[in-house]
Amino acid sequence: MRQITMGAAGMFIACCAHAQATVKIWPGPTPRTEHSAQHEQVVHGTPVGTVVLGVTTPTLTAYLPERAQATGTSVIIAPGGYCVALAIDAEGNDVARWLQQRGIAAFVLKYRLKEKKQQGIPRNLDMDAACKDGIADAIQAIKLVRQHAAQWNIAPTKVGILGFSAGGMVASGALLQPEAAARPNFAALIYGAPFGAMPTIPSQLPPVFMAWAQDDDVARAPVVKFYDSLMAAGQKPEVHIYSGGGHGFGMRRQGTSSDHWIDDFDGWLAAQGWTKPPARKTKHGERATGRS
Repeated sequence: MRQITMGAAGMFIACCAHAQATVKIWPGPTPRTEHSAQHEQVVHGTPVGTVVLGVTTPTLTAYLPERAQATGTSVIIAPGGYCVALAIDAEGNDVARWLQQRGIAAFVLKYRLKEKKQQGIPRNLDMDAACKDGIADAIQAIKLVRQHAAQWNIAPTKVGILGFSAGGMVASGALLQPEAAARPNFAALIYGAPFGAMPTIPSQLPPVFMAWAQDDDVARAPVVKFYDSLMAAGQKPEVHIYSGGGHGFGMRRQGTSSDHWIDDFDGWLAAQGWTKPPARKTKHGERATGRS
């Protein structure tokens, strides 16, 4: 068992390699939530699995790999849910476990949410306002992970962010922030992008991975618009467009080509030098890493 102290904030997490532990991302009171009337709720058994509502105290839940297996790379994961809810398993914890098993330190970000006042999908929601606090939380999470890189056995220059749907908007906000040094070292947006006003695209950005399905009637248009904006600004994101999968496929297996998005992401990480190449089969059936 390892205990990781969190400095002046007086917080700590205690964890072993395969256990997860949770830490608050802000020292002291969370900004702008002192008078919030929301109460956090966890709802099980929804069509997208377990969902969290009413988050006012943002946290990171750490999934740390075995030290001998660790690549030094870390990924902060922002689940989706219109910034009024979080699909915490299919777009959070399940992804984190997959990455952890491959030597990547994963941190599930439970970011602040706008109060959900109606059943179903919110209508006419101002996404820029709804996701504002979530973006601030993502930026703070990147700072926190880098500050404690030594304790978590990760490299401060290998901190990425992965966002789904509205979590992709949260991740893009961290990616596009004006302070270049505070941006993640790489970003992955899975059927997610800025869903409000198109922000200014900086001239130079870290590597970007994007993935979505052709039959996604919820996010395809804004995601394509963001891709076009990146290209117009001189960026060259890695893009995977699947013929099927719909919106919100996450880690669900549907028998569609989108089932393999995380393998494509894994291969991209290796190609960028963030991790070891994924294992492949040789002609004799043995497993190989792709390196001599």
